[in-house]
Amino acid sequence: MTGGTKPQMREPGPRAWTKEKEATFVSVLADTCNVTRAAEEAGVSASSAYRRRKENAAFRASWLEAIGVAYQRLELVLLDRAFNGTEKLVKRRNGSDERMIEYSNQLGLTLLKMHRDTAVQADTEFQPDQIEELKERLLSKLRRLKQRDAQDNDESA
Repeated sequence: MTGGTKPQMREPGPRAWTKEKEATFVSVLADTCNVTRAAEEAGVSASSAYRRRKENAAFRASWLEAIGVAYQRLELVLLDRAFNGTEKLVKRRNGSDERMIEYSNQLGLTLLKMHRDTAVQADTEFQPDQIEELKERLLSKLRRLKQRDAQDNDESA
């Protein structure tokens, strides 16, 4: 000790990163893929999040994992929309409303382009009975995602 005094520990400021703030940031980033929103929820600035990502390898790894989770969820939602469509309310000329299911050709084409190589590989590697099994597994995964999203919406309401 220099000068005969004990070192003093300062409390971290309100903008300082804590384990809780980091966990909140990463969780919201995985849910939304939105850095600004994740920073707001964690009580830090977006610029400090980018700085932390640059300087902290563990945080950078968590960030990348969160983005990966967000993109997987987004892909599942888009696949669900491509397969099952989205409900649309249409006004008829007589003033009545009609609900119909709309399928986005652009979304379907985009997903086909993204997965063309994988689909060609799957076509050459799998037998027809295996393809049906894979299709059922994908549809089952989409159903579970819908249930999880419905539960999340019920809990947040």
